[in-house]
Amino acid sequence: MPLNLAQKKELVAELAEVASKAHSLVAAEYAGLNVEQLTELRKKARTSGVFLKVAKNTLVRRAFNGTEYECTQAQLSGPLLYAFSTEDPGAAGRLVKDFAKANEGLKAKLVAIGGKAYPASHVDVLASLPTRDQALSMLLSVLIQPATMLVRVLAEPAVQTARVINAVGQQKQAA
Repeated sequence: MPLNLAQKKELVAELAEVASKAHSLVAAEYAGLNVEQLTELRKKARTSGVFLKVAKNTLVRRAFNGTEYECTQAQLSGPLLYAFSTEDPGAAGRLVKDFAKANEGLKAKLVAIGGKAYPASHVDVLASLPTRDQALSMLLSVLIQPATMLVRVLAEPAVQTARVINAVGQQKQAA
């Protein structure tokens, strides 16, 4: 069913808004997927904070004007599914990578992050990015390590004194 002009304008506005807020984009060819598989993919996308959209490339090009995904316009050809990571930069990459393992009909075509377009092979790199919680825990472990080492250094003389006293006490008991 073709879209009328008002629906096209609405779609372009929606895509432009999502693109302006999204952290990353994965465009994938979906020609080999049936309706049930696409429905399953959309369910997984909703739970992982990924915005999925299938739209005409001409409308997507218009929506990408003025956003950091403008660099992908030359590579948008054929039937594509657009996955935008709205919460976590690696979420779209993980979704496409995991779903493509089980369904050969889904093939990543390009990845865009930070205003640069990358080939489909970079989906693995994008998928390996840590989630926000993982990144915060890694940062916390780096920040807490110097304090932990300081406490160990400051506690070592007291520990050595206790060991010496314990050894002297054991020698006196043995004698």
